[in-house]
Amino acid sequence: MYKLVRVCKRLVSSEAKGRDRLQWVTPVGHQTEVVVYNPVTRCKVPLILKTKNVLKWYMCGPTVYDSAHIGHATTYIKSDIIRRILTDHFNIDVLLVMGITDIDDKIIKCALESKQDFKALARRFEMEFLEDMNRLNVREPYIYCRVTDYVPRIVHFVEKLIASGYGYILKDGSVYFDTNKYNRYGKISIPSPDATHPDKKSTLDFALWKAGKSDEPFWESPWGRGRPGWHIECSAIASAVFGNSIDVHSGGIDLAFPHHENEEAQSCCYHGVDQWVNYWLHCGHLHLKGDVKMSKSLRNTVSIRDYLDKYSANQLRTLCLLSHYRNGIEFSDEVMQNAVSVTKKIENFISDSDTYTAGKLQAGEIDENLLLTNTRSKVDSALADDFDTSRAMHAILNLVGVGNKMFRQSDASPRSANVYGSHASAVAVVSNYVSNTLSKFGFSQSASAKDRQVEEIIDHCLRFRAAVRNRALENPKNDALLKACDNVREELSTCGILVKDIKDNFSWRWK
Repeated sequence: MYKLVRVCKRLVSSEAKGRDRLQWVTPVGHQTEVVVYNPVTRCKVPLILKTKNVLKWYMCGPTVYDSAHIGHATTYIKSDIIRRILTDHFNIDVLLVMGITDIDDKIIKCALESKQDFKALARRFEMEFLEDMNRLNVREPYIYCRVTDYVPRIVHFVEKLIASGYGYILKDGSVYFDTNKYNRYGKISIPSPDATHPDKKSTLDFALWKAGKSDEPFWESPWGRGRPGWHIECSAIASAVFGNSIDVHSGGIDLAFPHHENEEAQSCCYHGVDQWVNYWLHCGHLHLKGDVKMSKSLRNTVSIRDYLDKYSANQLRTLCLLSHYRNGIEFSDEVMQNAVSVTKKIENFISDSDTYTAGKLQAGEIDENLLLTNTRSKVDSALADDFDTSRAMHAILNLVGVGNKMFRQSDASPRSANVYGSHASAVAVVSNYVSNTLSKFGFSQSASAKDRQVEEIIDHCLRFRAAVRNRALENPKNDALLKACDNVREELSTCGILVKDIKDNFSWRWK
């Protein structure tokens, strides 16, 4: 990995002819333990922070004109996983700001069609988005920033670009960015022409300000009534909070061009710097079978709420963890069943570990060294290598597999108290490590006081059942009691409670 980074440094430092505009400037600051993929250099580079142990991160948020779907959800979950790894694993303070687009073409169209005020429409879907993120256990950013709250700053931003020659005004009052004036355009992604306005100087030029129409919301500006262009919104918000340098900027892979490319161009020109964002993180898409994009326009989306009627937040997070954040993910019932199976495998291991530690589960020889061998170092190495959760999960699942194999051994000799104590400690250490690691990845594991009360009630009931069953086993004529105990176990199973009889004791867990 580090050899790759050294090679990448040579590529970044080189002055190859005709490629000056594609150069990435190595940040000056404090080294971290992490390397990340750089879309400018197309290789992994060291993560260097301007302020020690502080990472400033701007994330493109939703355009709030409709309900969010699970394609959107996976982008935010992947970003949340990376944020948690940085914060909870590498002890870096992450200052995350998310922009919310509450004015654009789609919002205006939906508001006109439904005869609603655009602000009321946007607020409704904004609140729904926040509720969905809470259900998915995605941490809130430090602050949410609505575009409409930053229009005066956006106007000032555009004014400065016009004054410095990077922006030009069209006859209708629209303002465009002159890409020919910026010789580094195309550093993030290969540009593609867009001929949306006939009066543009170049097909690559993009809107900074859109002239107002009679039936649309508008704001006043020195060049006429109108509203912000899409790309200028994030530049103005992020600049207002972070200034002329941001450590990390993220979004879905579809935002690399034109959105992020245009943000970087106009922001570098506004601030007079060669590099505004030091590290761009782009998450791969969730797609349907056959690499079909999940899109509202194609009417093939699954809303977050419909998804949660069938699967859990942890299972969607598992799906994201099993793949590298930059990779696309196929969504289907078969793929989800694998995520469900993996989630249950880990949860069952933790449950069995707790049961064993409590002395309620007989198992074979527990080898602490075998359980802990290399897992921690493998996980640490994977997470430092561009947040490779797929490799980290593989190491954890191997650990769980070894533990489960030991639990399944049936030829164990009776354990003495001392031997049991040492084994219980080993199992507890491993279970605690797995639980803590999953918690760092954002798994929701906390139980409420009411949940704990329910579990206490189940324990009391099952202890009574065990006493009845043990008494019935002492007398072969008590078939009716044994059948009644079996019926209780089956009925509890229909309620999602799995009971396992172990000689004169028992264990139980949720399905």
